[in-house]
Amino acid sequence: MHLNDRFVPLFYLLSGLFGFAGVALAAAAAHGGGDAHLLASASTMCLAHAPALLALALAADRIKTAWLAGLLIGIGTLLFSGDLVSLRFAASGLFPMAAPTGGFAMMFGWLAVAAGAVLRVRA
Repeated sequence: MHLNDRFVPLFYLLSGLFGFAGVALAAAAAHGGGDAHLLASASTMCLAHAPALLALALAADRIKTAWLAGLLIGIGTLLFSGDLVSLRFAASGLFPMAAPTGGFAMMFGWLAVAAGAVLRVRA
């Protein structure tokens, strides 16, 4: 079993959860009042990265860096969106610099996707 294969179920799980959370957060931003921009930003990140994780799961046998990209994107989305949701509903973030840390993790995840273009999977 390859390293990518071990992470495929996690990527499917996160993809589904992020898709669900993205729609729910968009509804909360539209109807909840308060700091709607926090929930809207969290929704955007969830909805942007849910299909990316799904694609990484589906292409894990062809993208050598899928495991790294998926982990970084998944953890980054959890930190970024979780921090914004926490700020909105608890008036306190997860921990100092959680959102920027998540943002950088997502960016490096996308660089890992790009690295997969030049790092070939051996048959």
